[in-house]
Amino acid sequence: MPIGANDFSRDWYSYNENNGDFKMKNFSIQNDTETLIPFIKSAQLQNADIKVWASPWCPPSWMKHNKHYASAVCDPSLKNTKFDNGLPADRAGREGMDMFILKPEYLKAYALYFSKFIKAYRKAGIDIFGVMPQNEFNSAQIFPSCCWTAQGLASFVGDYLGPEMKKLNVDVMFGTMERANYLLVDTILQDSNAKKYVKAVGFQWAGKDAVKEVRRHYPKMKLMQTEQECGDGHNDWNGMLHSWDLLKHYMDNGISIYNYWNVSLEEGGISRWGWRQNSLVVVNPESRTFRFTYEYYLMKHISHFVLPGAVYRPVEGSAKEILAFENPDGSTVLLYMEKEGKDKTVTVKLKGTSFRFFTKANCLNTIKVD
Repeated sequence: MPIGANDFSRDWYSYNENNGDFKMKNFSIQNDTETLIPFIKSAQLQNADIKVWASPWCPPSWMKHNKHYASAVCDPSLKNTKFDNGLPADRAGREGMDMFILKPEYLKAYALYFSKFIKAYRKAGIDIFGVMPQNEFNSAQIFPSCCWTAQGLASFVGDYLGPEMKKLNVDVMFGTMERANYLLVDTILQDSNAKKYVKAVGFQWAGKDAVKEVRRHYPKMKLMQTEQECGDGHNDWNGMLHSWDLLKHYMDNGISIYNYWNVSLEEGGISRWGWRQNSLVVVNPESRTFRFTYEYYLMKHISHFVLPGAVYRPVEGSAKEILAFENPDGSTVLLYMEKEGKDKTVTVKLKGTSFRFFTKANCLNTIKVD
């Protein structure tokens, strides 16, 4: 979940837009009582054990050098439309800079902001198990965003956020990493203060190409995929195949947690700032109806049969489009994607046991062996 506004918020907001309120006396999650909190609590009714982690897209705007929620200027085609973010060109940010004001009073106040968020959500009956300090910290976006350097985040995590979250027994996870440069993670995990608090590292988008190296250098660190690449709003079969490729890439490279973005959107999936995206569920607000997408069924296949605590297992044989897991109850789950457009019989070997099954063309299959 987002801490404050993201690209699908009704509009820009944070939990405290009172300039200079370092004590967070005016902190409030009032906006979320109409949006995120009812949504999460509805999910809790279906699954009381649902795990929630959170990350900000943007801090309160007064904590940024440009005093604005956005970090990039809109495309000229968006000017004077509802998608215009109003950011002047001379206040745009860029990758490789700290847009957050790295002064102790700001860093301390921001850690307090996180603490107030955790406590307010707990009071609302929602336990947040972990936080990441910044969504896509390298990316200057036209929607809520904030570029940081890895060094800036190391200081924030090690000296401010980490100690504050430790008091509340909340995990700090580093990310979200959206670049292929694993040295950005190295900066955090080699920092004497920050590394004490980092329980996991999260990757998305181009960050997928850093996972293998981070895994090699830090084999005991928990790794997460933090955001499914969100498509173009078409929710078609090709989008689902790309999602399969991403799922397989991350599983093959040692991630333990996989997150899909977005759960549900209106038809067309247009964000508040004009970006079309895919979702698991498409909603028609006029008719109050919904439909499931192909990607919903992909995630249904894996999340329904692969249990928490399952172990990913390598598979022998010629079949490449396959994922295999051993569940805590001893059952084995195979997921196979037929992408060549051919009916076929597939044989695979897992831990010395051969499995043979038939699949139709262009079909996702789940095989469970008790």
